[in-house]
Amino acid sequence: MQRKIYHVEERVPFLLGLPLSLQHLFAMFGASVLVPFLFNNAARTHYVANVLQTTMDRLTPAQLEQVNAITIIDPALVLLMNGFGTLLYIFLCKGKSPAFLGSSFAYLAPTFAIITSSTQYQANFSKALGGFIVSGVIFCLVAILIKIVGTKWIDIVLPPAAMGPIVALIGLELAGTAAGNAGLLPDGSGQFYWPNVVIALFTLVVVILGTLLFKKFLATIPVLVAVVAGYALAAILNINNPGIINFDTVAAEPWARLPEFTAPTFDINAILIILPATLVVISEHIGHIIVTSKIVDRDLIKDPGLTRSMLGDGLSTAISGLAGSCPTTTYGENMGVMAITKVYSVWVIGGAGVISILMAFIGKLTGIINSIPGAVMGGISILLFGVIAASGIRMIVEAKVDYSKSKNLILTAVIFIVGLSGMSIKLGEVDLKGMALAAVTGIIMSLIFYVFEKLKLTNDAE
Repeated sequence: MQRKIYHVEERVPFLLGLPLSLQHLFAMFGASVLVPFLFNNAARTHYVANVLQTTMDRLTPAQLEQVNAITIIDPALVLLMNGFGTLLYIFLCKGKSPAFLGSSFAYLAPTFAIITSSTQYQANFSKALGGFIVSGVIFCLVAILIKIVGTKWIDIVLPPAAMGPIVALIGLELAGTAAGNAGLLPDGSGQFYWPNVVIALFTLVVVILGTLLFKKFLATIPVLVAVVAGYALAAILNINNPGIINFDTVAAEPWARLPEFTAPTFDINAILIILPATLVVISEHIGHIIVTSKIVDRDLIKDPGLTRSMLGDGLSTAISGLAGSCPTTTYGENMGVMAITKVYSVWVIGGAGVISILMAFIGKLTGIINSIPGAVMGGISILLFGVIAASGIRMIVEAKVDYSKSKNLILTAVIFIVGLSGMSIKLGEVDLKGMALAAVTGIIMSLIFYVFEKLKLTNDAE
């Protein structure tokens, strides 16, 4: 018997739609809440290393309480804005393009640089929020530009030989963060805190096996399963190694509360650090729309149109920044859910958005998210950041980049070295480095090479 297909505009019976909406929520949950966790962890790690001048495993109970109090972004707010952004996206696309908007990983490295530029972590994050808002506005302007002139200019500004390595750098630049959170880097005395290492490796094994072996519903939530499994192991090890999990953060949270909002500030240096990630997310958005079109067997580029879908994504990012949350992007995990279930209904995805909003007001859930040990997220990050890096390489392969052409080889080579070498340009208190500096370098080089080609000055055609 062939499984029934629920098309994009088709309403699904409530008793069937509710578990399907929860499935979409679970699919995005692990990755989406990882982003605010990493923002908070960046501030805490910097404080431990530069203010307390020690390591996480050597903190006294008083110091641990002090560090855990550093929270620059409320995970509940992220759930609220993810849900709101998803509903806004569906509305602007006239209910014709199914997609869930979750937290974007493309902005991680530049945001880390801003957050840790001084010990004024909350003020620094407010500057990053201003960058998110401007990035969202630029996203919307590009959407309008695409309606007028199309998308070919993107391949001129950042051709695959440049875009691929830039995307790869998002993951590669975060490799040290993943290893550090996992406890796989020695402290100043060359020692490892073995409970963290065990938890991280166990979590990593679970997410790898889940990705390879899980089927049907479980195949869509290996990250969430791994987080739960890692948390459970951490709770067991916490019995003999107190401090691995801080259950006080859960006890301190009420059952119901409002998410905490943060006001943005606009700093030109922070904006310049954030902006290069915008083109990466634009390219990612276009790729996701093409994939979703194939899944639902409709040309979503034409109807509702790329302009509408990009406006939805861009406005969601801008409004999220205004509220104090993470930039958003369409999530591949939810495309996977649609492909498996054959349920493409925007009513189901909209239901997931509504549930995400409701969950934002459950204080105990926020406490649980904040209590997740860094080692658990470190184990998850090893795979997720590696997958991001691999997706950049995949872009190069799928675009069939010809490295016998000097311009392609030079673009990829220089971008990788600029991004990984540690070179930087000082912009006020913030360093332009890593992926952000590599993206700027790639754009400048691509435009110069394009002019050379138009003037027929290159020898590639010989």
